[in-house]
Amino acid sequence: MASEGPRAKKAKLSEETEPGSPAEAEPTELSPNSLFGMGNPLLDISAVVDKDFLDKYGLKPNDQILAEDKHKALFEEMVKKFKVEYHAGGATQNSIKIAQWMIQEPHQVGTFFGCIGNDKFGEILKRKTAEANVDAHYYEQDKEPTGTCAACITGDYRSLVANLAAANCYKKDKHLDVEENWALVEKAKVYYIAGFFLTVSLESILKVAKHASENNKLFSMNISAPFICQFFKDNLMEVMPYVDILFGNETEAAAFGKEQGFETKDIEEIAKKAQAMPKINKKRPRIVVITQGKDSTILAQSDKVEMYPVLVIDPKDIVDTTGAGDAFVGGFLSELVQEKTLDQCIRAAHYAANVIIRHAGCSFPDKPDFQ
Repeated sequence: MASEGPRAKKAKLSEETEPGSPAEAEPTELSPNSLFGMGNPLLDISAVVDKDFLDKYGLKPNDQILAEDKHKALFEEMVKKFKVEYHAGGATQNSIKIAQWMIQEPHQVGTFFGCIGNDKFGEILKRKTAEANVDAHYYEQDKEPTGTCAACITGDYRSLVANLAAANCYKKDKHLDVEENWALVEKAKVYYIAGFFLTVSLESILKVAKHASENNKLFSMNISAPFICQFFKDNLMEVMPYVDILFGNETEAAAFGKEQGFETKDIEEIAKKAQAMPKINKKRPRIVVITQGKDSTILAQSDKVEMYPVLVIDPKDIVDTTGAGDAFVGGFLSELVQEKTLDQCIRAAHYAANVIIRHAGCSFPDKPDFQ
């Protein structure tokens, strides 16, 4: 097993615990609802399909697309014609699910909010999230069906078709502002929202981000995709002053740097510049974490940049890289919520991503083997 990174100086993740102090070595007592996520919940539906099925819906064997009108019937037909597997999916929900898997006990450390339809797929999604021991509280509505992501498998290829549907219908006033729901937000000490949710409910993100900042809790976000930096730049910039930890991959970081006029293509420099952007809570200097596939992970904090080599994996052991980024964040959050050092957060992140790419979709064994 490869080295998981240099022994970086222990970072200060909380105001109460000095890095390296005896108190930090003690395991933090975790309670339910300590970790909060909000995003676009999708029911992942995967099946081995045939070429005729791909051709019928105009799908390429190895692609990722958003569903169009011509794909509307695909999901039901897939369930009727093939042997399907269901998983709770969507970027943020995946990360919360993986963090909970890494933590194991107690159950329901992770809370998740999002919008689903009042339908059969919604019921399956609720069941699957409960099986993952995540405390999901969905806003259920009748206007749109539950969001789905079809993984059409042919040989070694996966064609992904996502229909956001109900995920786009989240309403702050109908759900986040409800007293018992907001109470769950207040219970959390670490928050994570993928950038995709910037397209759905900016006001919901800002309410959570401001709460975290005002109460000196950790608010983290993911760039998620180049198009977020490009077409939702204003929304992203409204939230950015509240972001304590910013995640992204090298492609997303490059797009971010370009849109911000950083005038460099060097990913380390982009990470440093993003780290130094204006921030409201000055008690917590921002941390920027950029993954680079098989290359070292970049971590920028204060005036330094650290590189963490990823775990080595034989290419023949890689089954599917879908969900690797979500898994990385989930692993990171699992240690962060326990107030572990940044070293340990990155180690857990690399471990979780390494496990996920050995399995189809965002799936994993019953228990992690992480120390």
